Amino acid sequence: MTLTDWFNKRKMQQIAARDNDVKIDDSISKLWMLCYNCNSQLPKKDLEHNDMVCPNCDYHFRIGARDRIKLVVDEGTFTEMFQNIQGKDPLKFVDTQPYSERQKSAKEKSGLDEAVICGTGEINGQKAAIAVMDFDYMGGSMGSVVGEKVTRIMEHALKEKLPVIAFTSSGGARMQESALSLMQMAKTSCAVAKLNEAKLLYITVLTEPTFGGVTASFGTIGDIIIAEKGARIGFAGRRVIEQTIKQKLPADFQTAEYLLKYGQIDLIVTRKEMKEKLSQLIEMHTKK
Repeated sequence: MTLTDWFNKRKMQQIAARDNDVKIDDSISKLWMLCYNCNSQLPKKDLEHNDMVCPNCDYHFRIGARDRIKLVVDEGTFTEMFQNIQGKDPLKFVDTQPYSERQKSAKEKSGLDEAVICGTGEINGQKAAIAVMDFDYMGGSMGSVVGEKVTRIMEHALKEKLPVIAFTSSGGARMQESALSLMQMAKTSCAVAKLNEAKLLYITVLTEPTFGGVTASFGTIGDIIIAEKGARIGFAGRRVIEQTIKQKLPADFQTAEYLLKYGQIDLIVTRKEMKEKLSQLIEMHTKK
């Protein structure tokens, strides 16, 4: 197999992995990555130095929660909170494998205890409460622990009078927790309502991808809704909608650019500009 043939095969694998949360493991993938958008063959090391953004077409690859915190929060200022909240399996749910086993695999894959990291930190010297979701943990799905941690960081912000920033990356509610997961939509939305009553700034940053219950709750009820360039955002997935309405959707449907065009988000911000933009917004809305 030639290198070109390998990259063509690799492209199809990466697209499948992106859409279905499938892990690919081979020796070449550790050194090279193929851009989903422009098909550029990119040295992984160079891509990492560019904050996981394609230098040719500006496509924003997914990044983990801890990497995002490093990019946005001032070095040495982030204090993680609520790590003691651990997931359970109250329904003893089993599909192709027990839910408890899926949780164990997700921890090994992501290096996280759950699909969100919450805490406080400074952004260009301005303190904020921050929640950052990670798609590598069970597709960023929102279960009872995610909902609890997001709610608690908002309650902490209420006590300390801090602005709140939530970075979303999620496939939706966690089906293994059934109604317990769906309840988190109401709980997190109520927490946001309390922020509104207290007149505290709440910014949401929608990243690739944000779907389902997160979109339908705390993800899209921010005072200011930002999206990363090219992020896919919606409730139901594109294929589900097309199969339901029996129509072909526009090529850019459910992208950040499409949502901005129709007034569903306020800003599109690139990864390199994110820290400075958040700093400006916090200063603008909290300055006395």
